[in-house]
Amino acid sequence: MDKIQQWKKEGKKIVFTNGVFDILHAGHVTYLKKAQSLGDVLIVGLNSDHSTKRLNKSPERPIHDEQARKIVLESLRFVDAVLIFNDDTPLQLILEIQPDILVKGGDYSPDISDPLDKKYMVGAKEVKSWGGKAIVIDLVDGYSTTTTLNKMIKTNG
Repeated sequence: MDKIQQWKKEGKKIVFTNGVFDILHAGHVTYLKKAQSLGDVLIVGLNSDHSTKRLNKSPERPIHDEQARKIVLESLRFVDAVLIFNDDTPLQLILEIQPDILVKGGDYSPDISDPLDKKYMVGAKEVKSWGGKAIVIDLVDGYSTTTTLNKMIKTNG
């Protein structure tokens, strides 16, 4: 968090996004690169192994543990920091960082106010309250971790 405070003192525009990023694919990379282009610094909140399990993606997920996923994300030149969170949502992390821009993929909407709606964007209301923006980036068709895993099962099955 010291690094984040330094970036803020330097007047850098901080972009925050989050996710599991289990099997990194072209959709993830395209998304993260676009997210970074919206500001000066990109911080990625990474779901811990435990929070990923609670998302009910599948009993086998995550495929890679949180430290392995963090190493892969940190290797991307346009990712400036990766912070692992164990909560069900990244809200506490968003409140601590107070990013200028919150970014999520096209399956979310910053205009949904019902937290039970699948398109609800956690933290959007809070980021807007301190003058920030909540932005949605279109997903890249044909790329998802689930699709990748299904292809692998089909090929090896």
